[in-house]
Amino acid sequence: MEKGLKRELKTRQLTMIAMGCAIGTGLFLGSGLAISTAGPGVLLSYALGAFIILLLMGCLAEMTVAHPSSGSFGLIAEKYIHPFAGYLVRYSYWIANVLAVGVEVSAIAVYMKYWFPHVPGMVWILLFGVVLIYVNATSVNTFATFEYWFSMIKISAIIGFILLGAYILLGPSGGSSTIGPQNLVDSGGFLPFGLKGVWIAVFISLFSFLGTEMIAVTAGEAEDPDVAVPKALKATVFRLSTFYVITLAIMLMIVPWKSAGIDKSPFVKVMEILNIPGASGIMNFIILTAALSAMNSQLYASTRMVFSLSRAKSAPAVFGKLSKKGVPLYALAISAMGIIMAAVVSGLFPGTSYAFMMGISMFGAIFTWFMVFVSHLFFRKKWERAGGRQLPVKMIGFPYLTALGAILLVSLMITTWFTSFKILLQFGIPWLAFLTVIYFLFHRKKENTPLQQGNTKDDEEDLEWKTQ
Repeated sequence: MEKGLKRELKTRQLTMIAMGCAIGTGLFLGSGLAISTAGPGVLLSYALGAFIILLLMGCLAEMTVAHPSSGSFGLIAEKYIHPFAGYLVRYSYWIANVLAVGVEVSAIAVYMKYWFPHVPGMVWILLFGVVLIYVNATSVNTFATFEYWFSMIKISAIIGFILLGAYILLGPSGGSSTIGPQNLVDSGGFLPFGLKGVWIAVFISLFSFLGTEMIAVTAGEAEDPDVAVPKALKATVFRLSTFYVITLAIMLMIVPWKSAGIDKSPFVKVMEILNIPGASGIMNFIILTAALSAMNSQLYASTRMVFSLSRAKSAPAVFGKLSKKGVPLYALAISAMGIIMAAVVSGLFPGTSYAFMMGISMFGAIFTWFMVFVSHLFFRKKWERAGGRQLPVKMIGFPYLTALGAILLVSLMITTWFTSFKILLQFGIPWLAFLTVIYFLFHRKKENTPLQQGNTKDDEEDLEWKTQ
């Protein structure tokens, strides 16, 4: 008899999976776009982005400990708001990760040209796509181990970059006219594009944090969610915000902000300026690893969301089937289609594919995050009214900080309409309209309570209001 997804993930693996998903091209390549949008003020953008994610993780930690399931925030929205809300969240998060996989895999083809300039990018897309599909298809423990070491490489590289940058800034070159703190205020001052530029860059910074919510998705396979989830969430937010702000500050003091862009990673530009033999090649390898790691995690997330949709009877039943090793292979197969879709988009829009893919993938992410805040407003009151057990972690400042997080995300989405990222709403509004039509035509009659929708004993246990 099938026993559901296996609970094998440890705290360190949960943390590394979330870190691995978040530290991808958003930092190594997307930071260049953010810098060119806000100038040195991008430091404020990333700090504000980290604040929003901190609020998000506070809400998510509380709800995930109460309901540790692969359905995660989709299941919670369904249970505490309405089945329609859960339906929108699950599909929107799924499409966000499918498209985010596309962002990473498109970057991989570019990175490989550093060593093999004459090999078509499609070869690398398919090769690495097959490898990562295999990793995800074996077992959750294999996936987690693979992701753990991928993340270790990236985090070690970032720490090394910070130490190297600190040495350069504090050493003999630190007092030169081209390297030092003066780069933070030269060429238009600290805020060359004003607060408007800082605010717009917050949107770009949030792409760098995409993946932190992965801990909630993996909670359904955690050994001890009550302990592992809160620890992993706190560690992830602290490490990411620290890495991003310190790394960007060092980068801006070494490379003048006007040199930033997405034609080349700012990290590679730093190595070129420092003229360290072989450093650019090593950095390119690290960036490649970062893209593979993020792609690996996002493929995992999209697979689990399709699995959850199937178990909620909002997707074909075949996607809810598990292999003997407890892996939803059919859900993995449909989620992997994003690799092919991304390759097509990259071929059609080679010059603007990165910003385009980021724009459409971010709608699903921001909408999901917004619904997490809304779900938390409903969750806390219903949980306490039902006499739910005392949870080991609670969001502070409820309901004010919860509402603040929702307001900030809505404001950012509205702002994108007046920027080059208006594709977010141009894609997002029709997407929600499409899902709404499909739901009311085909799924409304199938609505059941969450407990009835679970197909296994583990699913039912995850959905209980625990009062112990």
